[in-house]
Amino acid sequence: MMRLLRHWMQRRRHPERYAQLQSLLSVQGHSRQQLLQRQARDFAELARFAADHTDFYAHRFGARLAHAGRLPGPADLPVLEKQDVIDHLDGLLVRDADPTQVKIGYTGGSTGMPLAFYYDDAKHELMLAAMMRGFMMSGWRPGQKILYFWGASRDVAPGGVFGGAHDGFLSAEKSIPAVAFDEARLHAWVRTIQTWRPTLLYGYASVLGELARYVVEQGIGLPDTLLGVYSTAETLSDGQRQLMQQAFGCKVFDQYGCREVPNIAWECRHGNMHVFSDLVYLESVRMGDEDRLLVSSLSNRLMPFIRYKLGDSGRLLDGECPCGLPFPLMEMGVCRQNDLIRNRAGQRFHPAYFNRLLYGLRKIRRYQWVQRGLERLELNLVAAQRLSQAELDSIEADILRDVDERMRVVVTYLDDIPRSDAGKHRFVVGMADGPQQS
Repeated sequence: MMRLLRHWMQRRRHPERYAQLQSLLSVQGHSRQQLLQRQARDFAELARFAADHTDFYAHRFGARLAHAGRLPGPADLPVLEKQDVIDHLDGLLVRDADPTQVKIGYTGGSTGMPLAFYYDDAKHELMLAAMMRGFMMSGWRPGQKILYFWGASRDVAPGGVFGGAHDGFLSAEKSIPAVAFDEARLHAWVRTIQTWRPTLLYGYASVLGELARYVVEQGIGLPDTLLGVYSTAETLSDGQRQLMQQAFGCKVFDQYGCREVPNIAWECRHGNMHVFSDLVYLESVRMGDEDRLLVSSLSNRLMPFIRYKLGDSGRLLDGECPCGLPFPLMEMGVCRQNDLIRNRAGQRFHPAYFNRLLYGLRKIRRYQWVQRGLERLELNLVAAQRLSQAELDSIEADILRDVDERMRVVVTYLDDIPRSDAGKHRFVVGMADGPQQS
C-alpha cells in the first residue's frame, strides 16, 4: 500500500517523467531488428537536423550530407572530440534555442578535460525516466525507495538531479551528499539505511565500496529490503562488486553514462550490460591498440552530440541475453580510475569535489590533481592562458575551508600531462601513488 501511495505522489509531481517512462518501456516489446532499424533512422534524422539547425554541424557536415545519395550512417561523419565541445560550445547549440529555457551544465569528465554543455528540462526529465527504466531491470518498481550517495554537491542541492522535494513518510527518494566522509559519517549512513529501509542504493563505486568495507569490518546487519546496489560514475572492479554483495546482501549492478550523454548502458540481473539503443547510438572503433567508444545522443536536439569521443574504452558484443531485452550488449574496458583525497582528520574526499572547483574555467584544456602529502595538493594544468589570481584564490579558499585549513595548493602549468602506462589519464591521483612529502 505504501509503495502505491508513493508511486501516486511521484506521478502527480512528475507527469512528464512518467509519460516518458511509459514510452521507453513500450520499446522493450520491439525485436532486436526493429530496434536497430529505428536506431539507424533516428541517427540519420539527427545528423540532418544538426546540419540544418546548428552552425557547428552546418560547417562540419554540410558538404558531406549534400552529396550523400542515401541516409547518412556514423561511418560517413567525423568524430566529435571534447576539444570541439570546448571550442565551439555556442556553435553546437541550435540556432532557435530559447535563452529562458536553456541551462548550462559542467562536467570534469573521466579524461580530466572539463567542459560545459547546454541542456533543458526535457533532457532532464528523459534522463530520469530512463534511469527508472534501468532500475526496473533489477526488479525495482516505481514507488519503492531509492537512496542516492552522490559526490557532486550541486546534484543533491534543491533543484539538482537528486535534490527534489521529499514528501516525508511518502518520499520514495532520499539523497546523501557523499563528497567527504570518515568513519563517523559512514556509521551515520549505515543508520540511515537501517532506519529508512530503501530498496535500492545508487552511487559512485568508490563511495559504495568504502561503505561496504565499513559494514563488513563492523559486522553490521542491514535490512532485507535491499534488492540491488547500482554503481556508476567510475569503474566497478571485481573486488568492489564482491565486497558490496557481501556487505549489502543483494546483487550489484553497473551503469554507464556521462553528464553530456546519460543512460548509455545498464546491467540486467543476468550480469550483462545493455546499450539503451533507443536513446543512443554507441560505436566501438579501433584507435591505436584500443577499442574506443563513440556515442551519439539520439534524443538531444538542443545541443546534438554526434559521434562523441567519450575517452573510455569498450566493445559491443554479439548475442542475446537470457533476460529477453532487445537491447544490444557491450562490455567496458579500463576507464575512470580515480582516487580519493585524504586530509589530516582522516576524511576522504571524492574526485567530484575537485572537479567542481574548475567548472566554468574554459581556459583549462586538461588538468590533474595530485596529492603529495596530507598537507600538499598539486594542480597540474594545460591551459590556453593562466588562471587569474582571483580564480586561484577562490580555488584555494574552497579547499582550505572544506578539505583542510593547512592544505597547501601548488599550481603548475604544463605543455602536456603524461598518461599512465595503460594509456589512461587519471584526473585525481591519490597520495598512495606519490611520495609522502609535505
